[in-house]
Amino acid sequence: MMEEIVIKITGTGSALPEKRLTNFDLQEMVETSDEWIRERTGIAERRVAEEGENLASLAAKAAQRALEMAGRSAEEIDMILVATCSPDDMLPCCACQVQGLIGAKNATAFDINAACSGFLFGLQTAYAYLQTGMYKRALVIGAEVLSKLVDWTDRSTCVLFGDGAGAALLECSTGQKQFLGFVQGAIGEKGMVLSCARTRFVQMNGQEVYRFAVKQVPQCIEDVLEKTGLSIQDIDLFVLHQANVRIIEAVAKRLKVDIEKFPMNLSRVGNMSSATIPVLLDELNREGKLETGQKIVLSGFGAGLTYGACVLVW
Repeated sequence: MMEEIVIKITGTGSALPEKRLTNFDLQEMVETSDEWIRERTGIAERRVAEEGENLASLAAKAAQRALEMAGRSAEEIDMILVATCSPDDMLPCCACQVQGLIGAKNATAFDINAACSGFLFGLQTAYAYLQTGMYKRALVIGAEVLSKLVDWTDRSTCVLFGDGAGAALLECSTGQKQFLGFVQGAIGEKGMVLSCARTRFVQMNGQEVYRFAVKQVPQCIEDVLEKTGLSIQDIDLFVLHQANVRIIEAVAKRLKVDIEKFPMNLSRVGNMSSATIPVLLDELNREGKLETGQKIVLSGFGAGLTYGACVLVW
């Protein structure tokens, strides 16, 4: 009898621009202060792409680091999926550009846009492809260069966002199941509370986004745990979209979970939309903070309005 095919993350990677933009730098650009930004968001600095750095180059670097960790070559990859809401070009898509940059000539490639939930939507999409046996190995990348979509005279939004990319290599394998369950969804009727028209900057109703996040994230986490037969107490780490420290603290409080189980890096990188979860996951992985057998929840929320969660065993 053949063993059941299971899907596992075999490598992670991330890439950040060189330039650091601190709150003190922003004080020179708009009417704000380090204290004001830290108190309301938890962010102290963010990374901003400069000349020579773009979405595709950051995504490619993250992908290469994931491949190196997994001990795989680019030619072995069957699919590249890039989650982004800030593409360099309308055509070709970022995933195709990454394919060319890393030499993954055997991979199909396409982008998806679910904003800050994008990496989670990408994980589930890749999982579905691999589960059917259509492909064996897929790179899922969350990448953003949000600095080009931000109005640097609007202090309500420019203090929030940063640039970066994170990647995970998923492979068909055998043995213990790693992905235990997924939940994803959208509330399109409220989508315009966070928007960006093609020729404009990001616009956001912060209060509405906050209300959506602190209600929907705990709900979708509870839903995915119910699907998997697990309880909140079974989870070792909650790796959430890094939008705002207040949101993460509110989610922890609603779930009645110690905030220590919610790792954060937003103070150093800000809100990188679809890149936040994979960048944080890679940091935790490389720092040795992910232990075999740990049960982890990934959860994100964003424009659309979209939301999602998954449970995995490391």
